[in-house]
Amino acid sequence: MCGIAGLIHRDGATSVGSEMTAMLQSLRHRGPDSTGFAIYGVSREAEYVMRLKLAEQEDFRRDHRIREKIRERKDEVEARLAELGAETLETDKATDYALRYRLRYAGDTRKLAEEIERIEGAEVLSFGSALELVKDLGDATQVADQYGLGDFKGTHGIGHTRMATESRVTTEGSHPFSTGFDLCLVHNGSLSNHNRLRENLRREGIEFQTENDTEVAAGYLTWRLREGATLEQALEGCLTDLDGFYTFAVGTADGFAVLRDPIACKPAVLAETDEWVAMSSEWRSIAVLPGAAEARAWEPEPGVIYAWEKTPV
Repeated sequence: MCGIAGLIHRDGATSVGSEMTAMLQSLRHRGPDSTGFAIYGVSREAEYVMRLKLAEQEDFRRDHRIREKIRERKDEVEARLAELGAETLETDKATDYALRYRLRYAGDTRKLAEEIERIEGAEVLSFGSALELVKDLGDATQVADQYGLGDFKGTHGIGHTRMATESRVTTEGSHPFSTGFDLCLVHNGSLSNHNRLRENLRREGIEFQTENDTEVAAGYLTWRLREGATLEQALEGCLTDLDGFYTFAVGTADGFAVLRDPIACKPAVLAETDEWVAMSSEWRSIAVLPGAAEARAWEPEPGVIYAWEKTPV
């Protein structure tokens, strides 16, 4: 089943962390195995946030020896950052096996992230000027408490609750997927041509960490944007190049967008007030937001792109 949700505020940063937590917790029945958040804060010039894991929750719980490996990996990450000329402004231990770095860096951010990924056991969840991505086992409340997302102030976010159907319960297959700078995607549905498309995108220089079909959709958008397409043009390409059933919510530094496949097999609802726009797999998730009772709500049309941008800060 799985559930997806998105929210954008029209007038600056708010308590989007707690609001997204409430929305995703309302979708727990659609996916209790793991939860993912992609939340956008206020970007600062030449400053970046990197979220990464040094182990998986299931490994940390199962093997006490992993703690020493985590310490070694952390030392290697920080040495690699220094070697590459990144200035660490702030380091937060999100959990015993995950870290958040705020960095100042003047070089190629893509190459920096790739260098960190080469460290054994290090997984870069997100690297961007605004995007912070967190995903782990457990429902929304558990994950938000673990990573301190309740206090997160931001402008918008998207999220996903997962029911593992095609693979075992791990965070590897969890959404959101980020394959580009400040870009991420959540997906309810399944793609039938993802294996062929993955190989084509690899030839174009897009790298993948999993065999998940949703990561291929994210990689496709990254490629189209890299080739000069607008987000709307990239999403229009999905209607031609992606086979299967899907409802997508896509996050960028400037806003978020929603697209359903031409058959509209997977559910979605949109709602709008003067203060915010929200989407979800079910109305019950939007109903937890302040002012939802007065919102204008509708079902998005199949094959139609809906997009909203935040007010420039």
